[in-house]
Amino acid sequence: MTVDYKATVFLPKTDFPMKAGLPAMEPRLLDRWRTMDLFRQLREQGASREKFVLHDGPPYANGNLHIGHALNKILKDIINRCKQMQGFDANYIPGWDCHGLPIEWKIEEKYRDAGKDKDAVDPVEFRRECREFAARWIDIQKAEFQRLGVIGDWSRPYTTMAYSAEAQIVRELGKFVMNGGLYKGAKPVMWSVVEKTALAEAEIEYHDHTSVTIWVRFPLVTPSRPELEGASVVIWTTTPWTMPGNRAIAYGPDMTYQLCRVDSVADGSLAVPGERLLLAADLAAQVMADAGITGHTVLGTFAGTDLAGSVAHHPLKTHPDASGGYAFPVPLLPGDFVTSDTGTGFVHIAPGHGEDDWHLGVAHGIVIPETVLPDGTYHPSVPLFAGQSVLAAGRKGEYYSPVAKPVIEAMTRTGALLHHGKIRHSYPHSWRSKAPLIFRTTPQWFISMQTNDLRDKALAAIDATRFVPDQGRNRIRSMVENRPDWCVSRQRAWGVPITVFVNKTTGEVLRDQTVIDRIAAAVEAEGADVWFSSPPSAFLGNAYQADDWEQVTDILDVWFDSGCTHAFVLESGAWALPWPASLYLEGSDQHRGWFQSSLLESCGTRGRAPYDTVLTHGFVLDEEGRKMSKSLGNVVSPQEVVEQYGADILRLWVAGSDYSEDLRIGPEIIKTEVDIYRRLRNTLRYLLGALDGFTEAERLPLSDMPPLERWVLHRLTELDALVRKACDDFQFHSLFVELHNFCAVDLSAFYFDIRKDSLYCDHPADRRRRATRTVMDHLFTCLTRWLAPFLCFTAEEAYLARTPGAEGSIHLEPFPTLPAEWSDPEGAARWKAVRDIRRVVTGALEIERGAKRIGSSLQAAPEVILAPDFVVDLDGLDLSELAITSGIAVDRGAVPADAFTLPDVAGVGVLFRTATGEKCQRCWKVLPDVGAHGADGLCGRCADAVGRMDVR
Repeated sequence: MTVDYKATVFLPKTDFPMKAGLPAMEPRLLDRWRTMDLFRQLREQGASREKFVLHDGPPYANGNLHIGHALNKILKDIINRCKQMQGFDANYIPGWDCHGLPIEWKIEEKYRDAGKDKDAVDPVEFRRECREFAARWIDIQKAEFQRLGVIGDWSRPYTTMAYSAEAQIVRELGKFVMNGGLYKGAKPVMWSVVEKTALAEAEIEYHDHTSVTIWVRFPLVTPSRPELEGASVVIWTTTPWTMPGNRAIAYGPDMTYQLCRVDSVADGSLAVPGERLLLAADLAAQVMADAGITGHTVLGTFAGTDLAGSVAHHPLKTHPDASGGYAFPVPLLPGDFVTSDTGTGFVHIAPGHGEDDWHLGVAHGIVIPETVLPDGTYHPSVPLFAGQSVLAAGRKGEYYSPVAKPVIEAMTRTGALLHHGKIRHSYPHSWRSKAPLIFRTTPQWFISMQTNDLRDKALAAIDATRFVPDQGRNRIRSMVENRPDWCVSRQRAWGVPITVFVNKTTGEVLRDQTVIDRIAAAVEAEGADVWFSSPPSAFLGNAYQADDWEQVTDILDVWFDSGCTHAFVLESGAWALPWPASLYLEGSDQHRGWFQSSLLESCGTRGRAPYDTVLTHGFVLDEEGRKMSKSLGNVVSPQEVVEQYGADILRLWVAGSDYSEDLRIGPEIIKTEVDIYRRLRNTLRYLLGALDGFTEAERLPLSDMPPLERWVLHRLTELDALVRKACDDFQFHSLFVELHNFCAVDLSAFYFDIRKDSLYCDHPADRRRRATRTVMDHLFTCLTRWLAPFLCFTAEEAYLARTPGAEGSIHLEPFPTLPAEWSDPEGAARWKAVRDIRRVVTGALEIERGAKRIGSSLQAAPEVILAPDFVVDLDGLDLSELAITSGIAVDRGAVPADAFTLPDVAGVGVLFRTATGEKCQRCWKVLPDVGAHGADGLCGRCADAVGRMDVR
């Protein structure tokens, strides 16, 4: 009877598929986790543990998720899962930002499309529509986040529009009311004439914009020096629409100025030969060239301080239709913000339309005029331009200033215009409407950066906070150092109102904690709409007469809303989370957004930051480093990636990217991630197949392990240290490089390759095979748990393939605690030289295989020559086993000239020799003892193994 030796070979066996099928498999695992209530089990598991709180920065509830959302939420999920498996209780409460302009804008669009005026709609009804809009998108985004594998308390997320949240926002505002930090003042703010509201710094983005530029003469009527009699100061501005608001001129006190006489001009120039112009010395030549002045004489040089006391008149004073509206003095004032970078060295001061302008005007007692109304039209009192718009959309959609032309015409008529042109420059725009913004001085509500030492407290809190990466500290610090008072009022309808009463006689804010508590209680019960639907007496009580108090109807800045989330999620929420948060994690733009608003709110009410650590990630660009846009056709949709490849591919991209910088993604990058994933998956699949039927009875202690297995265990200790450091540092990309190399190089190309023979052909009771399977069991445990936070679906799939029918989850397991005795740096050190020898042998055999002289490395029994100075410890190692040959002879001596060598492995040569003997029909080694052990076609090892089996 002929024996079928194939039946005696232990080939890998597993149901874990080679092809992942993630798009179909992942939803099944999501259903499993919901059915078993994995999130609840995690909370029960961590009930007595130290808490790790990653407080979620709320995304805006107004659209499908984009790739930036995916990056942010996946990174948060990875960190939470890592911390849970490190032994913390990482309870993650997702949240949403619901108030503010983006949602209000969408509801307004509906009214505009229907030809209705939004301002004619009942505010409570309008707010109800905004609330419903936000709720619908929360449900959509919630499902999309969960599809990415993000685990959290999705049944109880926080939202800024929840009644309890709105009530806590009212209480937080009340703290600023009571400590005097909140005040009302008229200051210049960034104003959107399209949206008719002030905007916060975080709501502003910069885009290129074309502006009209003008050079304008201001005739001196009271010169500080006799030499300046009859001269004109020349200013340059990119905002001609601000000229009606001009009330002064700023000069640089440390700059040098020249009085220049115009001698000759080019055709078309508006300059007049003989006139005298006062300009900054460093800029005079450029102004002459711009204005077409071909010849001039410098009549005198003056220090900036020499100009103190000079007074000009407004260039429109002499306009025949101005009716005396510009007949006021225009003083020259020192301004430390004046530079000689561009312009003329003089800055025209419109204190109603600029930060520096306003401060300079206030410092010198200049009355701030109201020139522009909320809709961007001039006030009826503005001579020549009343009712005209300072900003409008052109036919091609780009905004321009329609009043620029009338201003130029008026200046030309009075002889004040010296020159005009255009400039393309970076300009502030609304992040929602994309329209350019203007500075506009309006009465607004502010939180003072000085009162209660808020700025100093915030700077101290920044110094006490850990930033990842560390340069984030400098970025937010410079912003806080230089920021103005926080404008927290908006002239909108959807949001938490500024729940404040102002005395109609004195203008004083009502500071009464009882009233604040009464308002908060009403909001907690009925929502913030109650502020608009109830009479003032309902809040003021019997202590105050409602007729004496004005109820403020402005809406709070949404950044104040989100800046309060720490108060209603961590401190007073239903989730029993500790304060402050362990970590805040958002994009780098949030240094001026959520990180800063949370910092200021918390420092203003609690004296410290609401977080211990701040982590920032970059933005997502396409493969060529370009910003994604529909017009370029380079937008990568996370939904499409998940549908085609699976969420684990996106998660692998996040884990393997250096998110301290901007990230890139596109079709080729995704294909690379798919290839990396395939190698990781195949590693798990091979381990599952190799461990088929493994039991505890097979397990061997370290003392019985061969050197190769000891080296693998040592490598696990090295990787374990990297995993824990990556979790502590929140930096995973270098870890994934190591994990990938470990699987692809150390395991697949080395250890697995070597131990296939033992796995397939050794008897199950043999020490070497038992050691191999023991180590592979450790490998599987470590790899699945280490990969679980990153490839949450695949790790669970592998876990269930190993333990079919299990009620648990890989995500309920901790990171493995590895025995200290596995670490063996000295024993591991010899493996570099051993692997170098193996590389030279493999290289020599590849040449033979390429020349068709052998088909398999098992047909070879090469001779290895080691130079006397080549240091290697081969004691206890079978080099033919490691090189996968049928034999190897090792000699010491000079490497022969005809030996195969590698340039980077000095002192090692290989001479090819064919193996002698017959091919074993079971293990395929070519050995001289084949057939000599009473079994046809078998070597001694295989004959012994088969002899101990029942192969009938």
